[in-house]
Amino acid sequence: MKTSLNHTYKVIGVCLLLGSLAIASCKKSRNEPIQETPVITPPNTGTIIPPKEVTTATTVGFFLDNWEGKTFVAPSFVDAAKPTGAAAITISADYSETVGKVSKYLFGNNSNPYIGQLGNEATLINHVKNLSPNIIRFPGGNISSVFFFNANTGQKPDDAPATLYNTSGAPVNAGYWYGKNTASWTFSVDSYYSFLQQTNSTGIITVNYSYARYGTSAHPDQVAAHLAADWVRFDKGKTKYWEIGNEDAGPWQAGYKINTATNKDGQPEIINGALYGKHFKVFADSMRKAAAEIGATIKIGGQLIQYDASVGNSNVVDKAWNSGFLSAAGNTADFYIVHTYYTPYAQNSSATVILNTAVTESKMIMDYMKKNTQENGVALKPIAMTEWNIFAEGSKQQVSHIAGMHASMVLGELIKNNYGMASRWDLANGYAGGNDHGMFSLGDEGNGTTKWTPRPAFYHMYYFQKIFGDRMVSSNVSGSTDVVSYASGYASGAAGIVVVNKGTVSQVAAINIANFAPGARYYYYTLTGGDDNGEFSQKVFINDNGPTGVSGGPANYQTLTAKSALVDGGIKVSLPARSVVFIAVGKK
Repeated sequence: MKTSLNHTYKVIGVCLLLGSLAIASCKKSRNEPIQETPVITPPNTGTIIPPKEVTTATTVGFFLDNWEGKTFVAPSFVDAAKPTGAAAITISADYSETVGKVSKYLFGNNSNPYIGQLGNEATLINHVKNLSPNIIRFPGGNISSVFFFNANTGQKPDDAPATLYNTSGAPVNAGYWYGKNTASWTFSVDSYYSFLQQTNSTGIITVNYSYARYGTSAHPDQVAAHLAADWVRFDKGKTKYWEIGNEDAGPWQAGYKINTATNKDGQPEIINGALYGKHFKVFADSMRKAAAEIGATIKIGGQLIQYDASVGNSNVVDKAWNSGFLSAAGNTADFYIVHTYYTPYAQNSSATVILNTAVTESKMIMDYMKKNTQENGVALKPIAMTEWNIFAEGSKQQVSHIAGMHASMVLGELIKNNYGMASRWDLANGYAGGNDHGMFSLGDEGNGTTKWTPRPAFYHMYYFQKIFGDRMVSSNVSGSTDVVSYASGYASGAAGIVVVNKGTVSQVAAINIANFAPGARYYYYTLTGGDDNGEFSQKVFINDNGPTGVSGGPANYQTLTAKSALVDGGIKVSLPARSVVFIAVGKK
């Protein structure tokens, strides 16, 4: 999404819809009676209904092809007293009611070519290996539209013009990027493959579609498709998932507008969805032939607008993008690509607004994908959210504990709504006064924060995977609209539950798991923010352990002991204000 040297990128239209999604939090009336929820000891005897198998959702599809069950290993722990206060919240889960298996590709991230040769960055590699995102996108964002994977520095193709158009429609220096550039400030193709190997990740590669628009050859679509096919050949089967282009309906994208005087195949000045769909088929055909030549199987994704752009949108291209693409490409795409930055564009959104969007936006997009594909007479395909984050800015929201809470909720909602793949934007970006989407600092904050210091979102996503099982099971919350739960089961028989308290008041919750025979203990990690920077603390504390510096979390996050209590007498936890509690329950 972000950043290029010579192009100014601006989101148009999306913010109008996202603004309507900013929902104020629902808080319990002061006059509402608080009913104490009895703490019930989960039954250890009696009939237990086994977990139900469910059909893989179409929107997940082949992203579950290499699914594996998880085994829970009890962590080291310290005994912790159960809360003494009454449990006003009840979280009820049913271990037998499977919502769906968890795609390991939902925990992905984005790299980009302006953050350095990551294959040489041992500190970052260690953190990413621990995080286990499983899939990392490259070159990612708008730079993919001016990226030539097999070119040396400064050696652009002869048919690539010296100038392209920026967001305002003015000609500017093209600012091409080159995959063989080995300078320390950029990220080469070879370094990307090395980074994947060292972090035990797979890739999703975004090929340069826009070259099919601005190229000056007689058949620019064929030339650009051939370049993409050459990358498939060069890849030699290491990468299964490929995207054709990035946000090409947006005025901020190279190729949105072209110089018709130099175009030789009669393309319009401004792109449209039908043209992209026509070109998509050319790309897909070339890339699949290349894959067959090397004995590889690949999956190719096409871009869709993630909301009903016919209403309240100033970008006319968005309005007919989906219908045009789906009409022209039909069922050619293997999966559909969506992006969202959840909150209203460039607004100083509150924590309440930010946290509520995780639920509303995730569901809205999936509902729209189902409706829109049906309306256009094409098959529903797996859905990949290859960029997501928050747009909120002005109060360091993007580098805050609240952004981490939002990330935990997004992961839960993506699983609940049956997405197949997702990659957060991005590993590192640039501080910009705290308006920084990066999961890791580049050491450019000027406050003593060192390079590759993880931001709060890292810790939230790390503990989500550490605690959450391999399948989601049903759960619900009674007693507060501020508390959200996501429950899971392990193939080995344990349970993992993520509980989010979006509110500003501490709560006590009782957790009841039906059709489950628990072991003797439950274990938990509580993630809270600090008292710095108002409601957008740049710190995260894990079981009261925090960072030594002004931002991030504890350096020993891998070896922190869990808190633990006996299941006998009931599972009961405190939910501090604005916190996420990750709870694991061993099997009997």
